[in-house]
Amino acid sequence: MPASAGSGSAIVPSVWPRRRTGNMEDPARMKVSTMRRIDSWLGLPACAVLTAWRWLARLFGSRHAGAPERILFVKLAEQGSTVLAVSAFRGAIDRVGRENVYFLCFEENRFILDLMDLIPVDNVITIRSRGLPGTVISALRAIVTVRRLGLDTAVDLEFFARSSAAISYLGGARNRVGFHAFGGEGPSRGDLMTHRLRYNPHLHTTQTFRLMVDALDEDPDQLPTMRAVPPAADDPAPPFAPSESEVAGVRRLLVDVGGGPIDGPLVLLNANCSDLLPLRAWPRERYVELARRLLDRFPDVRIGMTGAPDEAAPVRALVESIGSDRCFSLAGRTTLRELLVIYTLSAVLVTNDSGPAHFATLTPIEVITLFGPETPALFAARSPRNHVIWAGVACSPCVSALNNRVSPCRNNLCMQAIDVGRVESEIARLLRNECRASLNVVR
Repeated sequence: MPASAGSGSAIVPSVWPRRRTGNMEDPARMKVSTMRRIDSWLGLPACAVLTAWRWLARLFGSRHAGAPERILFVKLAEQGSTVLAVSAFRGAIDRVGRENVYFLCFEENRFILDLMDLIPVDNVITIRSRGLPGTVISALRAIVTVRRLGLDTAVDLEFFARSSAAISYLGGARNRVGFHAFGGEGPSRGDLMTHRLRYNPHLHTTQTFRLMVDALDEDPDQLPTMRAVPPAADDPAPPFAPSESEVAGVRRLLVDVGGGPIDGPLVLLNANCSDLLPLRAWPRERYVELARRLLDRFPDVRIGMTGAPDEAAPVRALVESIGSDRCFSLAGRTTLRELLVIYTLSAVLVTNDSGPAHFATLTPIEVITLFGPETPALFAARSPRNHVIWAGVACSPCVSALNNRVSPCRNNLCMQAIDVGRVESEIARLLRNECRASLNVVR
């Protein structure tokens, strides 16, 4: 559904991903490691050139802009982090009105924005990440769209990415809020922000994002010093409410993949079998052991193994290792929206710190999030239904915004230190503490 936003500029249409049934990873889509290298190799010189241009421009123009009227959020990747920006979105909406808030992201990451419906669908501008040439061309088109819309304020939610800093500047926004590497505290991204903030590694990400909007009230010349006390920023995400037809369709899917009606609590295990974030992954054999324990302990429990389309084959192998007709694979069998419908029909989800842990907070499911390389103090979903397990070994956390989320670790002892028995006990507690009548049970 092509749409326009104010000036008639074309916006990339929003479509739900088609259901996939196999290992069908798009070979043209760049991997995270490739994107990081490009952001470094091309981003550093680009930010340096743009910084020099900005300094020259300041000699002939005003140093300060007016009050924000139309705000653009820039967050290219990580859909889970977008859920943590709910308070920031609401802060922007309170300032300029919902119709004047925009968002720029990679096309595949707009799903959660459309789902939360805080930002108008027509106000989401996307970049297609289909190989380097295609991504660059798409990014340039997005920048042209931003300039045509006349957006006066950009809030760069990426921590220290150079690409987002360059896009915020090239988009023409007079107010630009983002992190700056003061004294080497974080990767350098030039000097492209008007409101330069210091990254505070002691604030939860929800507070950090909200402060980026609140910083628009501050004198740019005084930043990063701020008198403001960090906001609570604990706004709940909008609840996901599937239609009756969606629920009926997902029930039929579960009967199909589960080999028959599912008449007991459904426990979901997200084993993260891809190679994108190997440090965050709990060992696969632990999921096998956990599933076997749960199936032995709870005769009426069914287990669904979830995963992305490119994880279908390894997840299927895990299910075969478990060797029970009460355990089945959902990897690659659903769209993201269908997966959230499944969350509404399930009792517990076990996952590492990744997108599903945050998506699930939009539904009634209880979530057990396993942390290791990153700290739950900054990145855990802020929901009473999110239950964190973190071993807290001496070298953990090793990944942060200040090191561009790059770790020298090659052996994630922090995840290996999480005992299967501990996760099993937490699942058992959640199943016991809920009355069977109030459990989200697939019938």
